Amino acid sequence: MKHFSNARSYYSWAVVGWLVLVFAAVSTHCATYVRTNPGFQVDSEDGLLSVPELVSKYGYDVEEHPLTTEDGYQLMVHRVQSPAHKNGTVVLLMHGLLCSSADWLMIGPGNALAYLLADQGYDVWLGNARGNRYSRNHDSISPSDNSFWKFSWHEIGRFDIPATIDYILEHTGHRRLHYVGHSQGTTGFFVMASQRPEYNEKVIQMNALAPVAFMGNMKSPLLRFMTRFLKTLDILLSMFGVGEFMPNKPILHEIAKHICPPDSKINLCVHLLFILSGHNPEQMDPAILPILFGHTPAGSATKQLVHYAQEVLSNRFEMYDYGKLKNLFVYGTATPPDYDLSKVTTPVVMYYGLNDFLAAPEDVQRLAERLPNLRKSIQIDDELFTHLDFLIASDVRRLLYDPILEGIAASEVVQD
Repeated sequence: MKHFSNARSYYSWAVVGWLVLVFAAVSTHCATYVRTNPGFQVDSEDGLLSVPELVSKYGYDVEEHPLTTEDGYQLMVHRVQSPAHKNGTVVLLMHGLLCSSADWLMIGPGNALAYLLADQGYDVWLGNARGNRYSRNHDSISPSDNSFWKFSWHEIGRFDIPATIDYILEHTGHRRLHYVGHSQGTTGFFVMASQRPEYNEKVIQMNALAPVAFMGNMKSPLLRFMTRFLKTLDILLSMFGVGEFMPNKPILHEIAKHICPPDSKINLCVHLLFILSGHNPEQMDPAILPILFGHTPAGSATKQLVHYAQEVLSNRFEMYDYGKLKNLFVYGTATPPDYDLSKVTTPVVMYYGLNDFLAAPEDVQRLAERLPNLRKSIQIDDELFTHLDFLIASDVRRLLYDPILEGIAASEVVQD
């Protein structure tokens, strides 16, 4: 046991060391950053608040709804409504990898999608996938036990999203809802709709922001480098029980405040984000960084990251690859089965960016060709729009959220 404990400790310090090296590497390539936009009406304190505290701060009604999945994971769903407009059409927002329900709130009232929807009278529900800071419990397994973390985004799509949809519909009395997902929030939806096709009928329309299924053209140089160590990650996961990847820690908020001050002309955090997700300096307001790093990373399983790395290398949208022998036992075939996208019959509207390092336009196009009920595939009208811009770009309301609101309103004629 001591050996495994030491291995975990070594791995944790290795991750810290890796991040330090990344920051050092980034700093050698930093260009001067000049803030050119007026900024959001938020403050750094927002990074220290929980989602209920954040919503209440800005005068909206908020509720916490716990639910339990078929396999025993206890999830927390947040409900946001405007005091002046309630009991409208239901919209479920689902976050990406390493994120949480805070994604839809960080840039504040008048800009963040959750608030904009609530202002229009929608009944807004914010999901939280297993393993993040709001969904770290199980009926019988502790998060300190490695077995808690034996899931990828497959289980999020197979269990978490269906359980969340069922709970919301039962609680509200509606028959169907609108779905908006970002990144992993789209991956999980496509898993659900292909594996449990009965849920297609429970969704009026799926809005896919930076959709991720195929990843063969993923352009992030940092993540491309990490895929070289896929075998190492698999070994660490299986031998040393390194189940959780980058949990949410308050210290990250403090680090961000000191090494990424909003008024700095050379900002390491900005350039790290550019290397990860794409470069678009005119859409980056440094004032949002302490808030972003206060809520992200929110925690995830290492297996989620490994599964995405497998997608990059295989260039397929497939189930988790356990290796030939275990694949034979689990799937009955030496290679993992593909997800059958022909079963995704929900109307889908996709939004993508040309400069998205993680959801490359070529991969989005490949996905579009396989969806039987794709209504639109919309390119964001900014050639430099990146993966994170879908959440925090200075002009995200004009470029993306207003069109989403218009699209949801236009589809109201098909709701119950």
